[in-house]
Amino acid sequence: MLPFFDILVIVIYFLLISGLGYYYSKRQKNTEDFFRGGQRIPFWAAGISIFGTALSPITFMAIPAKTYSTDWSYFLLNMSIFLSLPLVILLFIPYYRQKKLNTPYEYLEIRFSSIIRLLGSCCFILYQIGRIGVILFLPSIALNLVTGVDIFLCIALMGGVSLIYTLMGGIEAVIWTDVVQVFVLMGGVSLSLILIIIGTENGFSGIIEQAKIYGKFNAFDLTLSLKEPTVWVMLFGGFFINLTTYGTDHTMVQRYLVTPTQKEAQKSLWIGALLTIPATFIFFFMGTALFVFYQVNPSALNNNFINNDAIFPWYIVSQLPGGVSGILIAAIFAAAMSSLSSSMNSGAASFSADIYDRYGFVWNKDPLKMARWTTLCIGMMGILFALFMATADIKSLWDQFNKILGLIFGSLGGVFMLGLLTKKANTKGVLIGIVVSFTIQLIISFQQSVHLLMYAATGMISCFISGYFGSLLFKSK
Repeated sequence: MLPFFDILVIVIYFLLISGLGYYYSKRQKNTEDFFRGGQRIPFWAAGISIFGTALSPITFMAIPAKTYSTDWSYFLLNMSIFLSLPLVILLFIPYYRQKKLNTPYEYLEIRFSSIIRLLGSCCFILYQIGRIGVILFLPSIALNLVTGVDIFLCIALMGGVSLIYTLMGGIEAVIWTDVVQVFVLMGGVSLSLILIIIGTENGFSGIIEQAKIYGKFNAFDLTLSLKEPTVWVMLFGGFFINLTTYGTDHTMVQRYLVTPTQKEAQKSLWIGALLTIPATFIFFFMGTALFVFYQVNPSALNNNFINNDAIFPWYIVSQLPGGVSGILIAAIFAAAMSSLSSSMNSGAASFSADIYDRYGFVWNKDPLKMARWTTLCIGMMGILFALFMATADIKSLWDQFNKILGLIFGSLGGVFMLGLLTKKANTKGVLIGIVVSFTIQLIISFQQSVHLLMYAATGMISCFISGYFGSLLFKSK
């Protein structure tokens, strides 16, 4: 069980976040406020929110775990955002802002048809429900493993508090709590890194020397292979992953729509991208420092109890003093909740704009009340999915779910590029492209022809090529 001071820190954190939700609830007059914040969010806050949304608790724990067990091979993956950034800023953001779109999937109807829009929106909503589930489930496993706190309690706390402030304050509460949570998250991990450097023999230089001996800083594998985490996979695969994520995923696109002007929206993306540079160095070095610490202090690591995925939480609860470890556990909660609230609000926004309003449903005549009901339903489905995984102890379910929807999203990225870059593409050709691309993706994943990080690239390219030539078979309007 956690010490009293740790529990106190976590309670204070939850009260602060809930208080922000209550404060911004008073400004929610309509769906324009609930889903777009009345376009009164400053660019720097939107940029921090972009960064916070991308930084999930899986990242918080997985990156140190990866560098702890291997090296810095995945470093360039985070840096690859700067390859796709100019295209998103010059191509996607101006179009979304000038056309005053509510979601990126609205563009698919403007360019193609309502069927394509519905397909894109449904895939996105299902993905967000699954994403909520895994973001709740995986860190809860680690916290349960190292602290003994009940896994169902972890899921209920993170999911419940996130749902409450998202329901009350809409996207405005989501973004401003993201700002607080990013400071908690990065402050916590920076404090932890300082403490581990102080607690390691010879400090920073000692970590560098030991890590070099074990080859922990290897980051550039120039092998000509697309099956291993080589430089080519990181850069090429990362370009398409980031292009799809930052160009077509509504959890990101929504941030471009909340600022007063298009120029500020573009600046917000730069803020979010630039924050990844120091964050990447901090998280990667944290994993390397943990490796050196446990090499020097092997008795501090219970090999029969711990696994690599929970190595950072284990260090937090076993080595840090009471109160400080509470800050770090709050940081794990912060990483989770910034992603959870984004998925809840953006999923509800997509349902409201792409399905409820588009097809004229009249379940509720108050749009704001309907928006909140939709948020509640999506949030609860995600929480129930997490509880189901915890009850059934199904740890591979998310892998399969993520793989299938990841394959589909690769195809959808190709659909957007067909619309933006060609005049020949039409609905029938695009549907051919999606089917062909998905088939090719299944074959690739089954045969493991390329690394997992290449799926977005193979999906987008195969959809673009087959969709373009498929469109030539039909007359375009």
